[in-house]
Amino acid sequence: MGTRWIFDGHIAGIGTSSGLRAVVGIWQHSPFGPFADVMVQHPSGHRQLLAPTEEVAGFISATYSFDEVQVVDVRGRLADRRLAVDAGPLVIRAVTGARALLGNGLRMVPRRLAVHPAWLSAVSPLAALAAPGARTYGTAGSGRAEYYGVSDLHKVSSAVVRFAGHDAGTLAPVHPAVTFGFSSVPAQPSLARVRTTVVEA
Repeated sequence: MGTRWIFDGHIAGIGTSSGLRAVVGIWQHSPFGPFADVMVQHPSGHRQLLAPTEEVAGFISATYSFDEVQVVDVRGRLADRRLAVDAGPLVIRAVTGARALLGNGLRMVPRRLAVHPAWLSAVSPLAALAAPGARTYGTAGSGRAEYYGVSDLHKVSSAVVRFAGHDAGTLAPVHPAVTFGFSSVPAQPSLARVRTTVVEA
């Protein structure tokens, strides 16, 4: 294997009744230090990355597919089951609730195993059955491979989402699935504890 990048933190997937879908990354540990980013897919299908620095934007846009990349001030806070995101035109205020049924199963797998690339390669077909559209392993841009190791999952119970000053509507399933890469987030709005490993072939 070549160069390896590890991102440790949380991913939130949020859908709205207007059709706007957002995937929020809150990374406590990464090669770029702590940061937050947001991938937005508009009702038209337009895919937009909101990233905090040119360096982060360059890495993410080389790994995933976007129609537009913006470098903006991105602030993401996760505490006391509340998620607050301010990212240029996007504002999210969300509350997480009970652990999802899938989250109970994920917690039964020791985390050291749950985030290991070999395990994630093996269980990827099962992940797609448990959460349609989601996969734990696949190929990414720039000849990279990517592994998603999820060790916990909570439902998002409520959310207020605004884009460019307009209300995006009520909380709704992430539907259709987002198309930034080989995997989507679960259709049910949720917050995942995750370690993402990106490997250069």
